[in-house]
Amino acid sequence: MTAASGGAQTTRPTRLPRSARRKQLLAAAQQIFVAHGYHAAAMDDIAERAGVSKPVLYQHFPGKLELYLALLDTHCDAIIAKVRDAMLATHDNKERVKGAVRAYFDFVDHESEAFRLVFESDLRNDPQVRQRVERVEQGCIAAVTDTIISDTALDTAAAELLASGLVGAAGQSAQFWLANGRRTPKAEAEALVAALIWRGIASFPLQDGATSGSPAEIG
Repeated sequence: MTAASGGAQTTRPTRLPRSARRKQLLAAAQQIFVAHGYHAAAMDDIAERAGVSKPVLYQHFPGKLELYLALLDTHCDAIIAKVRDAMLATHDNKERVKGAVRAYFDFVDHESEAFRLVFESDLRNDPQVRQRVERVEQGCIAAVTDTIISDTALDTAAAELLASGLVGAAGQSAQFWLANGRRTPKAEAEALVAALIWRGIASFPLQDGATSGSPAEIG
């Protein structure tokens, strides 16, 4: 507390730990980038949304691109982790497919709309942004590929091709569902897409110990 004229007391702004301040700045930046895109977003707007001065913002991020890349890293890591978790959560391959599909639908349906930074970036031509966006697809495909290889007799090339089909179908379907106004209830949409993928991938023979269900059991 500090004394002000006339004896009144004023409270100094709370000094946040560096990690907490960084989290606050990223949250503010995400709102601005999602609403306006990268090019129309201004550091002034981000600082104002966060309730800090521009010098404070620049203490944590040298520029707008670094701030944007930090956000991309966060959300790219998140979707890869969700798909990987779906693969590791169970030995039932039908449930793995459903989990991977759910990961994409949850990502695009989140109220933060952070998926726009990954899938609808207006900065895709920047090599650093493109590398991160491509890493999402590659990371998710790798997670599914590892599972397919461990459960079937397929070689790496064939497993990667199947994994890319699964990831592509889940991601594109989720984005289409959202862009078209969620006309199908989310749970039903997830089940439909999972059923489509499962009825294809379930036809591949499993190695001993792998668990599968009947394709007819989905949907």
